[in-house]
Amino acid sequence: MFKNHPKGLPFLFFTEMWERFGYYLMIGIFTLYLKETVDKGGFDMTEADASNLYGTFIALVFLTPFIGGILADKWLGYMKSIVIGGVMMGVGYIGMSVHNLSALYISMTLVILGNGFFKPNISTILGRLYNDESYKNQKDSGYNIFYMGINIGAFICNFVAAVMRIKFGWGGAFISAGVGMFIGIAIFLIGMNHYKAADIKAPSGMNKEEKQMWLVFGGVILGAILFAFIGYNIPITLVKDKVTDAFLFACLPVMGYYVNLYLSSSPQEKRPIAALLVIFAVTIPFWAVFKQNGSALNTWADRYTDRQVSEEIAGPLKAVDFLSTVSYKEDSVKNLDHQFRPIPGEPKKIWGKDLYFKNLPKDKHPSSPEAKISVWAPNLSQSINPGWVILLTPLVVGFFAFLKKRGKEPTTPGKIAWGLLISAVSGFCMVGAVYVSSNGLEKSSVLWLVATYGIITIGELCLSPMGLSLVSKLSPPRIAGIMMGGWFLSTSIGNKLSGVLASMWDSYEDKSHFFYLNIILLGLAAILMLALIRWLNAIFKEYVK
Repeated sequence: MFKNHPKGLPFLFFTEMWERFGYYLMIGIFTLYLKETVDKGGFDMTEADASNLYGTFIALVFLTPFIGGILADKWLGYMKSIVIGGVMMGVGYIGMSVHNLSALYISMTLVILGNGFFKPNISTILGRLYNDESYKNQKDSGYNIFYMGINIGAFICNFVAAVMRIKFGWGGAFISAGVGMFIGIAIFLIGMNHYKAADIKAPSGMNKEEKQMWLVFGGVILGAILFAFIGYNIPITLVKDKVTDAFLFACLPVMGYYVNLYLSSSPQEKRPIAALLVIFAVTIPFWAVFKQNGSALNTWADRYTDRQVSEEIAGPLKAVDFLSTVSYKEDSVKNLDHQFRPIPGEPKKIWGKDLYFKNLPKDKHPSSPEAKISVWAPNLSQSINPGWVILLTPLVVGFFAFLKKRGKEPTTPGKIAWGLLISAVSGFCMVGAVYVSSNGLEKSSVLWLVATYGIITIGELCLSPMGLSLVSKLSPPRIAGIMMGGWFLSTSIGNKLSGVLASMWDSYEDKSHFFYLNIILLGLAAILMLALIRWLNAIFKEYVK
């Protein structure tokens, strides 16, 4: 797999694999943890509150790379930033094992800041390894391999999380995430000699143009804080809640910074920067939909999916603690007749907690009130997407190699356009799941989730690694980290919007309307990308040799 690639790739591959192991383990149980009742170690949050906190968290996680990329470019260097960020995240994951709201917020802050140092800079180092002429044509393939490492970690982690949570509680699962992060940092340190040459900071001296750029950056940070304050304190709520308004207002000066970066750049840099800004904008809807895997789709797996495992299969799985048990007697006394939909005039908490049997057909209920059934942990559904990535990455890479030999391979912008279009199609699978389940009155097969994730994974493979590759190819060398931070800024905004969308789940009486909205968002983004494809391809052809 690593043949004909730089020697540093395997070390970066396994570093990122373990880093993503920790992150996706944590994020896969995050909303489930928040919604869990206090007596079972959670915080008893509502669906809306948990989704909002989830969206804000993953948004900030991908907002800080904007700052981390700049600090690495000019002062810290990429390798030092990666180590600092990894240690902060590892400590943050372990801190989440403390069941206390203040400890949770402090730990979340460490993860947010740590990711800012880690995420843009490991991607930048990878791109620089391919600047050598002998590897230049392998960059897209290298990013696909790197992306598969991400998803191996994301696939394994949910099984570990299920075992640790069932055996040791929520705290044990979060500690496992921290251990994974520290393994990743150890691997990175072992391979440092292979990418030391790529760790090149920008010259310490600054010309007049760069000084102006850094003055603007200082203003951006202060402006973001001021705008967040304004957004939080305006008399009306513009989007969903005060926190969402504050976040989106804070993004305005940052987006203005990138516009200024374009306006103040040299004529040679303007066109590639403009192309990248367009790519950043059209990928926001993708992340707004894709990142619902930890919120809306996790809810679908938890409440609306048939998770029962037959006793023949349950025996071996219980030995490794992948399953939990549901007591029919305990479950049925909690308003069995209520469905997983809001009931006018009744508090939402009545119908939201742990009632596995309430949307299971009566003929599937146990005959004895004392019966217990085995169900797989809902966070295991989070492994479906990375599992598809592992299976499909060689096929997608092979398919593009096949097209390349025949001179028909799409350009990198073309791949991103196809990724948006294919991702839009995935929403129709969830619309189908809503219809076969009679809008949640009966549980649906897990195969609907498998199909949904399978289709959106193809879109993801055409978009996400290609986006990283494109940023690396088109970014002017002096601001490579800054532009990689811009990619993660667009991811951040999309992540926050995913939380906003998921928090509206309860307000949709017909759940198919929720998924139709996702289809429309992705469809519009795909249409915009296709309308600009000739212009983007021309820039790509001019600046990428």
